[in-house]
Amino acid sequence: MTGKNLAAPLRVGNMSGFYGDRISAMREMLEGGQLDVLTGDYLAELTMLILGRDRMKNADLGYAKTFLRQLEDCLGLALDKNVTIVANAGGLNPAGLADAIRELAGRLGLSPKVAHVEGDDLIARVGELSIPADAGFPVTANAYLGAFGIARCLDAGADIVVTGRVTDASVIVGPAISHFGWSRTDLDALAGATAAGHVIECGTQATGGNYSFFNRGEITDPVAPGFPIAEISSDGTSVITKHAGTGGAVTVGTVTSQLLYEVTGARYGGPDVVTRLDTALVEQEGPDRVRISGVRGETAPTTTKVSVTCLGGFRNELTFLLTGLDIEDKASLVERQFLAGLETRPAQIDFRLQRTDHPDADTQAAATAMLTIVAWDPDKDVVGRSFTDAAVAMTLSSYPGATPSAPPGRGGPYGVYIPAYLAQGEIPHVAVLPDGTRVDIAPPETMEEMGDGHASDGLDAEGAPLPPSAPSTGSATPAVTTTRRPLGDVLGARSGDKGGNANIGLWAGDAEAYRWMRDTLTVEELRRLLPETADLPVERYELPRINAVNFVVEGLLGKGVAHGYRWDPQAKGLAEWLRSRVVDIPDHITAPVPAAPVPAASAPTAPAPAEENA
Repeated sequence: MTGKNLAAPLRVGNMSGFYGDRISAMREMLEGGQLDVLTGDYLAELTMLILGRDRMKNADLGYAKTFLRQLEDCLGLALDKNVTIVANAGGLNPAGLADAIRELAGRLGLSPKVAHVEGDDLIARVGELSIPADAGFPVTANAYLGAFGIARCLDAGADIVVTGRVTDASVIVGPAISHFGWSRTDLDALAGATAAGHVIECGTQATGGNYSFFNRGEITDPVAPGFPIAEISSDGTSVITKHAGTGGAVTVGTVTSQLLYEVTGARYGGPDVVTRLDTALVEQEGPDRVRISGVRGETAPTTTKVSVTCLGGFRNELTFLLTGLDIEDKASLVERQFLAGLETRPAQIDFRLQRTDHPDADTQAAATAMLTIVAWDPDKDVVGRSFTDAAVAMTLSSYPGATPSAPPGRGGPYGVYIPAYLAQGEIPHVAVLPDGTRVDIAPPETMEEMGDGHASDGLDAEGAPLPPSAPSTGSATPAVTTTRRPLGDVLGARSGDKGGNANIGLWAGDAEAYRWMRDTLTVEELRRLLPETADLPVERYELPRINAVNFVVEGLLGKGVAHGYRWDPQAKGLAEWLRSRVVDIPDHITAPVPAAPVPAASAPTAPAPAEENA
């Protein structure tokens, strides 16, 4: 990235939060207003398994094919507007995607400079990793690379950079490193850009998507939220915004929710820097403009996470509808009959009764519970033919009103997610420049073991004390009146998956509501409110500067989303379940005050345009 105007913020947009996101987003972002860089995140644990199966069928595949469709429509537009594109759409085959882009560009009569980053694919070295013997057949093993390989490609003048597995924020941090010339010792700047990248990499979740208070006036147009933009300054501070006239909203709430998404505690580790989330200050700067400042960085860790996905076997699922009276007895009969009818019992089988029924219901749906049978086995016939035959044979011989929600299917393969770790120095990181030159990216010169997720020194970015975490007095507030109401009346929340673990981040609207939440929502109280967590390890982390508390529930999701262990396998609705639970809430505690609706007419003040990039 040459011809830089370092006085102006780098304006980085996002166009994808997952493989399958809004296909029109690339054009929307390019046409919607000024950008310097357009980024996309296409990879997740389940996506890697999908791409791995693609690669098993065809060695030339293994990348996100929808990215090519977007480029076919928009490559000329991006070049005309001088917008650099950075995406991890390369998946398991970034070199193959780079070649496909060049071939596409040739058909379109265009000549972009295309580079890629590789080295993350460690499937050939999977034997070096600690993987349980019963995990299944390894399909992918990819290290989370950092952002300096992307930066090196941009330094060489690339118009498009595609990567394999990098940390989600790296596609945003890499352009900032190149633009501002940061080194590995610029820890606070790297951490600030990482926070901004973490907020926008999941697309419209930063602009009102999947947002707790979507219906309280804060999000004036929730139907089609616009994709987010981070205006990153040379010190790593950022302003999160979106194109004028697009749907959704950017508020302290939407940004805070996304900061809490799929994290653990105060320390958010990555291969380039450890970002101290507890030092972030989130402030509304103007309509659809939220500033993130004060973020501190700590020395990069010695190890890098490696995501391993395995084909664990085969899985099938069937749901019976149980209506009216005697629900428990009907479920018991189904279980006994189904097990008796199996030719071969699967290696694992679960019967899950969901009491969605209501007494004296005025609709059949409201009178109906669901019994779901899930089976896993290494043999596809055991969860296919045997499973289906047992279900069909019960059709006329089971409980009154016996009805499956759908005909039994043949089942299909399931995946197992395994996190592993390797020393950073043992992982190749290679930037392949537009002219084909291969440049090895060295790991950080200085690395140290990362601390736990709790704040260590209690100081903010300027060395001032963070808000204190006073010990609980045993009661939320002295001598106040309370009303039993849902937690969601006063707290926002967001949850997600981290392999087999789940996180629930909750935030309050002000310091007083935060103190009440902090003292009330103990680990013991969480276990009471969410009984599914009662026997699982739970960690709680406090983030007082953003009035937030984060819980990490270990093992709730079994072996990960591709295993399908739970009704909500990615824990996306877990926070909403918690918000629906009723507790005694002091009457003076209120929800975060929604921002007043702002007409979308005038665009926010734009930064000075950057000079021409190569």
